[in-house]
Amino acid sequence: MTIDYKHIWQAIKGSDMRYMSAAGIIFCLINFLIVWRWRILMKAVGLKASILQSMRWYFLSLFCNLAPISTVGSDVIRGLGLAHETGHKPKIFASIVLDRLSGFAGIVILAAIAFLFGHGIIENKLVIIAIAAMSIISAGIAVVLFSHPIFSYACKVFTVWPRVKENLMRLHYDIVLLKGKQQRGWEAIIISVGAQIVLAIEFYLSAKGMHQNIPLAYFIIFSPIVCVVTSLPSIGGLGFREISWVYLLPLVGVSKEMAGGLSLINSAFTIIAGLLGGAFYVTTLSTGRVQHPQTSPGLQGSSS
Repeated sequence: MTIDYKHIWQAIKGSDMRYMSAAGIIFCLINFLIVWRWRILMKAVGLKASILQSMRWYFLSLFCNLAPISTVGSDVIRGLGLAHETGHKPKIFASIVLDRLSGFAGIVILAAIAFLFGHGIIENKLVIIAIAAMSIISAGIAVVLFSHPIFSYACKVFTVWPRVKENLMRLHYDIVLLKGKQQRGWEAIIISVGAQIVLAIEFYLSAKGMHQNIPLAYFIIFSPIVCVVTSLPSIGGLGFREISWVYLLPLVGVSKEMAGGLSLINSAFTIIAGLLGGAFYVTTLSTGRVQHPQTSPGLQGSSS
């Protein structure tokens, strides 16, 4: 696959900055939706943390995601950081796992619904396979996490590391707390679907900024698939994102150069958001850098 990089640069240089500015602002605002989703799930597992603490460690994870550690690595960093401030590491990681699971569920639901209504305009077996695989993986992860017999059986692998096994089982017990609070789970999934729609709008505006009249429906179908691919280890998804868009958008008549340019612009948004996240983390640190856990851990009362 050959791409004229000079053509990409010319397309980016000729962009309409009004659309690009709107797209950039929307991209940054999506992160606040994700923080909101995470806080809903924190409450569901009985974890109490301030908005500032939640935002600080979430935005640090955005910054860390610029390094090739994958979203899993950045999640570990935000979990350990918040645990150091509030205590109760298992509940924090349970909230992060649930946050990722609800995010993935939102991606799958939107991709499936969008493809159901848009399959007539995109007839490609690989797109169908990708959506089917996402659905199966999402359902499989949910079954393992919420089924005590299956999770216990899977944890037998860690019998030689009793501490690891114990921590995994505690994580499982905290995740199962969501069973009695399905409403919170559905709220998180609805926010995830909303965030994906907003992301598709951001791509649509970026395309308009590059003078491309690409229907919004294509972005609603494609962006969830790209989101899953860009979660692989990379620098802010750089590389995987470009390959994905350069493959998908030409399926609907967009040139490879335009697809590559659109992806690079959104990679730039990712880097800017990560740098802003790092700046936010630094500027909100207390003089002691972190707060030590208080005597009473960050749990809500039994009534929550």
